[in-house]
Amino acid sequence: MSRIDAASARSLIAANPDVLVVDVRTSAEFESAHIEGAINLPLDQVDAHLQRIVTGAGGRMLLICQSGNRAERARTALGDAGLSDVVVLDGGMNSWIASGAPVNRGRARWSLERQVRLVAGSIVLTAAVASLWAPPAVFVAGFVGAGLTFAALTDTCAMGMMLAKLPYNRAGGVDVEAAIARLRQGSSRAGA
Repeated sequence: MSRIDAASARSLIAANPDVLVVDVRTSAEFESAHIEGAINLPLDQVDAHLQRIVTGAGGRMLLICQSGNRAERARTALGDAGLSDVVVLDGGMNSWIASGAPVNRGRARWSLERQVRLVAGSIVLTAAVASLWAPPAVFVAGFVGAGLTFAALTDTCAMGMMLAKLPYNRAGGVDVEAAIARLRQGSSRAGA
């Protein structure tokens, strides 16, 4: 079982308080709303510190992002590196919040998915309007459309990855060393 719904995730956390809840969203998204006790380790940091995470983590790990896509990518990478007891919250924070589960709320921030829709939509609209005066501008809209189609087919998003690197999405930052230390603490409790 690699994906679980929000009700099953709540049961898992209640039955096993040592489960490692790892949120792979950006620090800004995490700041906006997160599950109590979750460890924020953005997807790019999971990739950068993969072996340290696999070595340090023990016990069951529940991965969370906004919709489930980034968490699934993290699960695949962790699984390929040898960590097997990892599940993804199907539907991510969207489903967690929709189920009425408790959430720690902070300063409201836009999710990466919403930012991608804003940027892509703005580029397409600007290109469409600009094409009235400069017809080749329509190719910019076509390029963005092709990029969104590719993103859907491959379940990746280059625009989202670029937006994740903006200062807005790194607000507050993530202390990777502290996050990995918390993973190790969770693994030592799970082994006790």
